[in-house]
Amino acid sequence: MGAEAEPSGTTWVFGYGSLIWRPDFAFVESRTGFIRDRARRFWQASTDHRGVPSRPGRVVTLVDDPGGRCFGTAYRLRDEERSAILAGLDHRERGGFSRERIPVFFDPAESTSVSALLYVADEANANYLGPAPLEEIARQIRASHGPSGPNVEYLTRLAKALREMGAEDEHVFALEAMLEGRE
Repeated sequence: MGAEAEPSGTTWVFGYGSLIWRPDFAFVESRTGFIRDRARRFWQASTDHRGVPSRPGRVVTLVDDPGGRCFGTAYRLRDEERSAILAGLDHRERGGFSRERIPVFFDPAESTSVSALLYVADEANANYLGPAPLEEIARQIRASHGPSGPNVEYLTRLAKALREMGAEDEHVFALEAMLEGRE
């Protein structure tokens, strides 16, 4: 595994959820990429964006998936805007997410990668919901709405963005089909 030469101070942020379709920050470059050994799951409660404390929505986080690939978008930040952007992302992802650094790959052979920051929520945070039957997750998504809009919008925009980048995601697409009455 080789790493692309990164200029000193270069910062990449990898989005695998709403950051794919709504980054809300300036960037120099965006590229479709993937991370290894992780899968996207609607296992994190959202009480501040896609739900409220009395009726939390569900948003994606990452779980271990040996051999798996999770596709998303990597954004290269301007060095002079890095601190402000990361402060904004820390606020946006405050509901149980923490920063992690991970290699992001841009080619199927996994011969080039960049080191990127991403936000992930694990089972140790108070908003972690964990696994549930897809029907239960779909019902919760259907019923939830928060300051950032309906939880259904989050799911459908994520599914659309993944299709546009040519990514497969059985979990996301199965939930989308349930909510559209196709399953």
